[in-house]
Amino acid sequence: MRPDATAIFEEQRPRLLRLAYRMLGSHAEAEDMVQEAFLRWHRAGDRAEEIGVPAAWLTRTVSRLCFDQMKSARSRRETYPGTWLPEPLIEAEDDAMRPDNLTLSLMMALERLSPLERAAFLLHDVFGQPLDEVAGTIGRSPAATRQLAARARGHVQVDRPRYDIPRDTGEELVRAFFDACSSGDATALGAMLAEGATLQSDGGGKVLSYPNVIRGADNLVRLFLGLQRKFGSQMEFLGATMIDGLPGFVSRLDGNLQTTALEVVEGRIVALYITRNPDKLGGVALH
Repeated sequence: MRPDATAIFEEQRPRLLRLAYRMLGSHAEAEDMVQEAFLRWHRAGDRAEEIGVPAAWLTRTVSRLCFDQMKSARSRRETYPGTWLPEPLIEAEDDAMRPDNLTLSLMMALERLSPLERAAFLLHDVFGQPLDEVAGTIGRSPAATRQLAARARGHVQVDRPRYDIPRDTGEELVRAFFDACSSGDATALGAMLAEGATLQSDGGGKVLSYPNVIRGADNLVRLFLGLQRKFGSQMEFLGATMIDGLPGFVSRLDGNLQTTALEVVEGRIVALYITRNPDKLGGVALH
């Protein structure tokens, strides 16, 4: 392999990791796919000289690996205990891991797509891969790939319109939300929650969580008040952060680490995503 081959790969590694994570929703699986791509790049040896655009070759390789992994991951999630959420991506203030502008809520919308639709949308719309290259990666004609991407785009836009919230405003909101939960302030909680707010929690069958989506502000207020009565002295706020583009925080409840991400529309919380599965929180650290 030419001397600069490793340097070329390392330059592409952050982008390849972002791509793999967006396709799989798992940091560990993303690392595995990128490492396998590195091994294939290394095995190419002197053939690396023949690769005209290394970035395109590596993108195609990682995409194909992830596409195959997505098909098996989809079947595994059908037997997953309770709600499945992507592993939380904790973002530093100057984080470069989200130039794709995808949020956790949009990733959840992508989960409802077929592997072909998800791959076509991510590769073409999010990561800017030319349509003919996407077609070659997923094994479909350019016309069929265009239809897949368009169908996915329609689903995502309908399911999850995007609302940005300034980071400092988000930090104020999550702190106020946690304070209301830990103090059992029903009035404050009711004021922060939209009428149709939902909660999804992922415990992976290993810690306390709610297997079904909980809907409605009144139901959520009752739930948080119940948690406060049971675990009030065991609620510990560890810090506000951004979690996959949404304002959120890291905390402990009943001694277990968890992340909570809030989707906010017009100043009110419309969805909460709580990750408690310890297998998904190994890399969680506040910046």
